[in-house]
Amino acid sequence: MIAMTMFLALFVLLLVGFPVAFTLGGVAMVFSFFTDYGLGALASMPSRTWGIMENYILLAVPLFVYMGVMLEKSGLAEELLETMALLFGRLRGGMAISVVVVGALLAASTGIVGATVVTMGLLSLPTMLKRGYDVRLACGTIAASGTLGQVIPPSIVLILLASVLDVDPGAMFMAATVPGLLLVALYLLWIVIVAVIRPKAAPSMPREMREVFRGKVLVKQVCRTFVPPLLLIVTVLGSIFAGVATPTEAAGVGACGATLLTVLHRRLNLATLRAVMRQTTHLTTMVFIILIGAGAFSLVFSELNGDDYLAGIITHFDLGPTGFLLMAMLVIFIAGFFIDFIEITFIIVPVVAPLFEKAYGGGASELLFVWLGVVIALNLQTSFLTPPFGFSLFYLKGVAPPEVRTTDLYRGILPFIIIQLVVLAAVIIWPDIAMWFPRQIAAAAAGAP
Repeated sequence: MIAMTMFLALFVLLLVGFPVAFTLGGVAMVFSFFTDYGLGALASMPSRTWGIMENYILLAVPLFVYMGVMLEKSGLAEELLETMALLFGRLRGGMAISVVVVGALLAASTGIVGATVVTMGLLSLPTMLKRGYDVRLACGTIAASGTLGQVIPPSIVLILLASVLDVDPGAMFMAATVPGLLLVALYLLWIVIVAVIRPKAAPSMPREMREVFRGKVLVKQVCRTFVPPLLLIVTVLGSIFAGVATPTEAAGVGACGATLLTVLHRRLNLATLRAVMRQTTHLTTMVFIILIGAGAFSLVFSELNGDDYLAGIITHFDLGPTGFLLMAMLVIFIAGFFIDFIEITFIIVPVVAPLFEKAYGGGASELLFVWLGVVIALNLQTSFLTPPFGFSLFYLKGVAPPEVRTTDLYRGILPFIIIQLVVLAAVIIWPDIAMWFPRQIAAAAAGAP
């Protein structure tokens, strides 16, 4: 019960507004000093901290963050969105389609939800409203597309989950690819349906703009702003999937490639480099400080037999693997309303993972944990979109024009939440949706000479 009190104290302090990293470590310190068992756990913290600092997998975090921030700060993301809008502009709903496609591409290059939602909100929302788009469709499309970075690799969420679950991040990337692409396809299908049923809600680009960008001008624009980022993403993910490079090595290639693209577009200067370095350092430091604090918290929590207590609850109520999974998903979903994915990954997942293995009788394989990681990522993505606490909705509301009401955001996001829930349920019911791709890659690697 002391361990449960410790868990409750953590959430209360987080809701009050205390910094996450210091709250994790502080709660662990307090409960270790005032109990008979906690001090022994903290004795192993130096070695745990050193293990975090030399973790080769986690080295990919600052490199992927740098890659995404460089594409954003250099203005390449903005040009990419404009080009895609021109490319799909002739279609009804073309601007919304371009937002989904660019959201997927930015997700595959940044993996930072807040940055993607804010960037597309600033660039796309005023233009979409000016062209007569339904405000609810515009807001829902931007918020949902910006959150694709939770699932589409190389996602920071997937790297952190792979580290916590102790699985290969490359396998996690492969497993998340098909569900991520399925989400994109269903988003596009919904936009097409709306454009057919309600043409005025999703108009095409004005003729005068289409006439300016056509023929050689459009081809040149596409080759200049769309092809290079796409090649960079394909190179990064392709090298991982082909087994040529580890995720960390591929992240280094991505960081160098983003810098080279910025140089080729003559956007690299001291101000851009300073802004990229500052944001990369800030995000990376936040991740690692939280990870160290979460390590202290989990050590004391385990020493106080908190994990055994939770395992006893599962045994007592005879939840079974499916019942426990649904309960864990509900807890993670609700937690996503109040705390960020980094805190959930380092606070809740380390508690859930051992219990998940016990629920399966100790027979959980690495592929099962890979599937669990993808399910958690999809669950968090859905939580980040769900009113009234969805983080993505807050990000978009912060940059939306004054005429956009909160109710517009809530009503616009509902169809996309339904799509999220359908995909999440499908991956839970039919795990092969996620596991088919990594199995195919593994079989091809095994059959290679």
